[in-house]
Amino acid sequence: MSTIAVIIAGGSGHRMGQDIPKQFINVYDKPVIIYTLEGFQRHPMVDAIEVVCLEGWHDVLWAYAHQFNISKLKWVVNGGNTGQESIRNGVYNLEGKAEADDIIIIHDGIRPLVDDTVLTDVIQKAKEFGNGVTSLPYNEQIFVVNKEDATTTKKYIPRETLRRVSTPQAYQFKKLDEAYHEAYEKEIGIYGSSYTNTMMVELGETLHFAAGSDKNIKLTTKDDLEMFKGYLKMDKDTWLK
Repeated sequence: MSTIAVIIAGGSGHRMGQDIPKQFINVYDKPVIIYTLEGFQRHPMVDAIEVVCLEGWHDVLWAYAHQFNISKLKWVVNGGNTGQESIRNGVYNLEGKAEADDIIIIHDGIRPLVDDTVLTDVIQKAKEFGNGVTSLPYNEQIFVVNKEDATTTKKYIPRETLRRVSTPQAYQFKKLDEAYHEAYEKEIGIYGSSYTNTMMVELGETLHFAAGSDKNIKLTTKDDLEMFKGYLKMDKDTWLK
């Protein structure tokens, strides 16, 4: 049984407002995507990496991988028009390469601070249950907008009943591959902001929560980028326990 990381880096990153895709923005002389890949490169339970990359940036990615010694990178494939299409492309590319019981980790290329313990738990959950999704408790109060007056509310959702789910997520390959074929044949869970986890639930799967980390931020805006820089600087302060 092998573990393969599928890193989704097919977006153009318009919301960041930069001239290049946000996954290729340099932070302290290193591209964001390399910070992400390094987390998987150093993890002993990850055997190979596939990147779903924006078309036209493949050669750049391979060059960076060689420069920063990302030796586990084995495949680079084109992204799709949506995040869900990009994941599908990555999964389909593994047909004939991955075994049925291999663990496939899905992760956003613009989440560069994935923690080793989070990765370990996601992989272990997937080996035990067939899937594992990174999650955290929801610490804010959630109120439902009043249909009659959108500026008011009369109902809240107990936060104890909620979990925040992001990437990394991990699934056994056979189930994951079959799910994407079914979803696209039946047009289930593939539109809007759908992701692998939401698609699986719409297909009737039970998902299993794994550990998460508040540090696992997604770099969507310039403010997120500044927060990422802050985390990097904080990690260099050796006095922190």
